[in-house]
Amino acid sequence: MSDDNGTTDGTTTDEASGVTGKTIVITGASSGFGRGAAEKLTAQGAQVVLAARRTDLLDELVAQIVGAGGTALAVTTDVSDPAAVERLADAAVKRFGSIDVWVNNVGVGAIGFFWDIPLEAHARIIDVNLKGLIYGAHVALTRFRAQGGGTLVNVGSVDSEVPLAYQSSYAASKAAVLSLGRSLNEELRLTGEDERISVGTILPWAVDTPWWTHAANYSGRTPRMAAMDDPQIVVDAIVEACTNPKPEQPVGVKARLADVSHHLFPGVTERLSGKTADAESKKGDPEPPTDGAIYEPMAAGRGVDGGIRERMRQEDARD
Repeated sequence: MSDDNGTTDGTTTDEASGVTGKTIVITGASSGFGRGAAEKLTAQGAQVVLAARRTDLLDELVAQIVGAGGTALAVTTDVSDPAAVERLADAAVKRFGSIDVWVNNVGVGAIGFFWDIPLEAHARIIDVNLKGLIYGAHVALTRFRAQGGGTLVNVGSVDSEVPLAYQSSYAASKAAVLSLGRSLNEELRLTGEDERISVGTILPWAVDTPWWTHAANYSGRTPRMAAMDDPQIVVDAIVEACTNPKPEQPVGVKARLADVSHHLFPGVTERLSGKTADAESKKGDPEPPTDGAIYEPMAAGRGVDGGIRERMRQEDARD
């Protein structure tokens, strides 16, 4: 018979979650998935180390967590700087003694036809989404191997499996994230460390987070995508992966269907993906080119939810 919190052994749901007392580093923690995961993990008893460029939002989140009885440390970090990522790990170990889980969550995008996006914007996407993730993975795995265990969670995308028009360098970077995770798991098996060290890759569908507000956009239209998911399902998947990581985890029905479809019918799936992206782009309101937040952080986009679905409904209503 279960108690009021739904467990059968007398423990609370938080205690039963498996993250109580664990130290979890989360990059991209100022908004979106990172912020949502930090809130949920600390509610379940984890101690979190929050990394992002927006110091004010990190401090705000730490105050919120501590006010609710949780434990958190903010470390301002640009993941494209390997020295900054090293300082992030050092700060986590100095405060909490070790790192149990590292969540590589940060990611930026540039929207538009490949040739309309400035070359330096493409390079910045790779600097953050791939090189920044490699820096985090290297720092985390070095410490995990020294301490005898740990979990690395990389946040990829459905774009990791299915390429997407208007997001070419973003999709390329996310394909690399999936490939890196596969390679790391191979190497851990070769060294016999796969029982103690796990690498999981989260693969969401398009999700309503501030990512769309922060993306550089050279398409001439407001960014949008069909049938966006609610961010909570991805937050839940990240939290679950901290104790039960899967090598490849499509999140939600649409991501799972896209994954299966691309394995079975890659050509058809890619043509449909391109047509969907094009049709959605043409529904957006006119918007001038913007670098978004890919080079410097912006004040807008501060929550877990991005408000994109509501903006899309307003655009559709005007048609």
